Amino acid sequence: MLRLRRLLVFTVFAICVITPLSFWALQQSGADARVALDPPPRSEAKLEMLSAGITPAVNITRNADAEWVAEAAAQTGIPARALRAYVAAAGAANQASPGCGIGWNTVAAVGFVESRHGAYGGGSLDSAGQASGPIVGPSLDGNGFAAIADTDAGALDGDARWDRAVGPMQFIPSTWELAGQDGNGDGTADPFNIDDAALSAAGYLCGHGRDLTTANGWTGAIYSYNQSDTYLVQVRDQATAYAEATAGIG
Repeated sequence: MLRLRRLLVFTVFAICVITPLSFWALQQSGADARVALDPPPRSEAKLEMLSAGITPAVNITRNADAEWVAEAAAQTGIPARALRAYVAAAGAANQASPGCGIGWNTVAAVGFVESRHGAYGGGSLDSAGQASGPIVGPSLDGNGFAAIADTDAGALDGDARWDRAVGPMQFIPSTWELAGQDGNGDGTADPFNIDDAALSAAGYLCGHGRDLTTANGWTGAIYSYNQSDTYLVQVRDQATAYAEATAGIG
């Protein structure tokens, strides 16, 4: 009888220990179940021809060829001004991080999903790449979004209580403070300017030594921008569509 009682106690104890461990293992399995998607094809742009005997300075990215931009814009629906910024941003990011391998089409896909290339709310980009109106996302107050208290006293997003994503590439003010770059050389990093925003996004995606030519590298980069499976698929599908649409342009 005593032996039976000890057996029952041991069984209950084993169940109490094993059950939580099994649940923990299932949680870990679910956490690690995120599948790395194959990256979209890396699209290359035709760049301006250099004059004979002239070598560009270090870290200066050549502009996209004007005829290529016009045709690629027509094929993809990307505004020409935004397309130029995406091409320059990818080129500069790859110069700064040679192992990154980011394609302009990935930068463009992020720009499309985030703000329709600056057209969110009926806006547009002017010739200088400036958004015609402030592109400001919803309040990050925890209601359907992460709760992020104000970090910039409302300087960028006009909200002194909660942060909001801003600009055509939708940067949170605190992230912009760390990642914002001056893409047009005017001495100011402005998240509402497509040159600055695109360069900052490309640099952010290439961060931490990521290799975007690999499944893990590309997936990790996009997840760092927005931790959503739906977002990941949207960006990949859009980047693939841009690569396919411009494949025959020489």
